[in-house]
Amino acid sequence: MGLEEKLPSGFLLSTVEEVAGYARKGSLWPASFGLACCAIEMMSTASGRYDIARFGMEPFRGSPRQADLMIVAGRVSQKMAPVLRQIYDQMAEPKWVLAMGVCASSGGMFNNYAIVQGVDHVVPVDIYLPGCPPRPEMLLNAIIALHEKIAKMPLGANREDAVAAAEQAALSSPTLMESRGLLR
Repeated sequence: MGLEEKLPSGFLLSTVEEVAGYARKGSLWPASFGLACCAIEMMSTASGRYDIARFGMEPFRGSPRQADLMIVAGRVSQKMAPVLRQIYDQMAEPKWVLAMGVCASSGGMFNNYAIVQGVDHVVPVDIYLPGCPPRPEMLLNAIIALHEKIAKMPLGANREDAVAAAEQAALSSPTLMESRGLLR
């Protein structure tokens, strides 16, 4: 006989981690970082046709201090990479990054010295969204996948150390271009 059977009806049992995960996933505030054609698809997702407000993400924030999700949409140049990192560092903790489009994920067709070959060289990426440019439905699907990842994140006393270790591991891992079998 479990605890649920001994309690009267109307009680809801959960853990603090599940409640915090539910609250965090329902209150993402994105900082748009639109750099190329993927930004048009990102803006159309935030428009009236696609109801992004049901995910708690209606207002795109202009200030990084008010945002906890960075959507990098488009190619990142070498000159823009330090600005991107500075905005990421100014964002509130916990923070997440979504690389939207093939240019943000791996540099796309721009294999030259001026374009960063994947935004994962600059900031740790949580979700990669393929496509050139990806459709708004694909962005909504990536947001749902990110919500599932956020809801399962644990809480704890050593959270800052765990976040720093995860960021260091993500930045030191091989990028998409360095992986074997891709684009070779």
